[in-house]
Amino acid sequence: MSAALSEPTLLESSRVISEGGPTPGSHGLEAGPPPPVRHTFRFEEGRVDPDALRVVRKLVAAGFEAYIVGGAVRDLLLGLTPKDFDIATSAPPEDVPRVFRHNCRIIGRRFRLAHVYFAYGGRTYEVATFRRNPGERESAEGDDESEDLLIRSDNAFGIAHEDALRRDFTINALFYDHDHSTILDWTSGMPDVERRIIRTIGQPEVRFREDPVRILRAIKFAARLGFELSDEVYSAIVAHRDDLARAARPRVFEEVLRLLRGGAARRSIWLAWDTGALAVVLPELAAYLDDMESSGDGRALGALDAIDRMTAERGAPPDDAVLLATLLREPIREWTQGARNREEWRASLDEKLAEMGERLAITRRISETLARLYSGEARLRGGRVGGFLATPLGPLALDFAKITAAADDAPATHRAWLDAVQLPVSRGDERTKGAAEDRRPADPRSESRSSDRERPARSAHRAGTRVHRF
Repeated sequence: MSAALSEPTLLESSRVISEGGPTPGSHGLEAGPPPPVRHTFRFEEGRVDPDALRVVRKLVAAGFEAYIVGGAVRDLLLGLTPKDFDIATSAPPEDVPRVFRHNCRIIGRRFRLAHVYFAYGGRTYEVATFRRNPGERESAEGDDESEDLLIRSDNAFGIAHEDALRRDFTINALFYDHDHSTILDWTSGMPDVERRIIRTIGQPEVRFREDPVRILRAIKFAARLGFELSDEVYSAIVAHRDDLARAARPRVFEEVLRLLRGGAARRSIWLAWDTGALAVVLPELAAYLDDMESSGDGRALGALDAIDRMTAERGAPPDDAVLLATLLREPIREWTQGARNREEWRASLDEKLAEMGERLAITRRISETLARLYSGEARLRGGRVGGFLATPLGPLALDFAKITAAADDAPATHRAWLDAVQLPVSRGDERTKGAAEDRRPADPRSESRSSDRERPARSAHRAGTRVHRF
């Protein structure tokens, strides 16, 4: 997957300069502050965000501990480009603005975080005070299946090793000190990155019962990074997947979208189906995939493949509305196929989305967006364009139509027609002034409608812009 994992290996290219940390299987959750395993490791200067380093250095100069943490360290080790550089520090939230007097704001009510921003680059860096789990409940308590371990508040400050141990997976609990060329590891995260395996910090049964959304996060990381779920994690997901029904619906909804955004939508959904987690969150889709095994109908997985290709080609995923419409397409199509007219179709659609909304927080606004996308895709499937492409949802319907055409193995002529459809551009674009020609190519299946005209209009769709971020 990455040159970073070729010879020499991570552990060979790093040097352990002090022993400590957890014994195998315990992951450091015993009482007392265990020392970390310190690996001598320095990323090339150009790979670490210079402004993130500025934030860390200013906090350290002010007398606080500060590290680059979490996913950024993991991605750097894998040779990937981190999306964000998060910073953990011993500085209380109220002290961070005193260090960054002109470019810091405090956010959050339940738990306060500092955002340090740099106007010239438009980047914002999250600075979080070290936290801990309010009360550690370990194996003796975790053995009681009747006990409610669901975490409802984690608003407690801590110290560095407690902050590492409260995190979900070992690969996300590494702390990087750039100026001392050191990675601090309390959880055996470095060996797990090397072995490309997903393990929880502590017992997976306890961790998933504390926060069932971690089940979807485990699936996401395994799919996106090409890692394997450890046997213990896989078994715990299967055993506690029903706990997903107890998680907050908006969090589950957001995590489902994240399964689709990372360029590994097909493997993410397949893993969710294979472990049974999908049957809890989206039983309609899980049942469809169950039937797919015997029928050989590969449209749902083919659509997810198309999402992954589009993400790879563009360097960014399609809009959230397109992702959700694609994910729900086959269950919705089965549910509404008996509708005799548009009114019956819309009533069936609303009924099914309301039922799904009990599990995924699908609001009326989202339902309306999906209905318009399904209608727009049907128009394009029939070779019609019209003025709807000039609306904010027009470009999204075009993306959706390209995905469904690939999934349905549509004729090459139709797919080429979709690729040739041009979106309306700004009236102020000098390149289009005076253009009066129809910008649509003729669809071989709809030549009788080729005289339709498309109104030039301002498009709300720009590369990299999410029109509907749910």
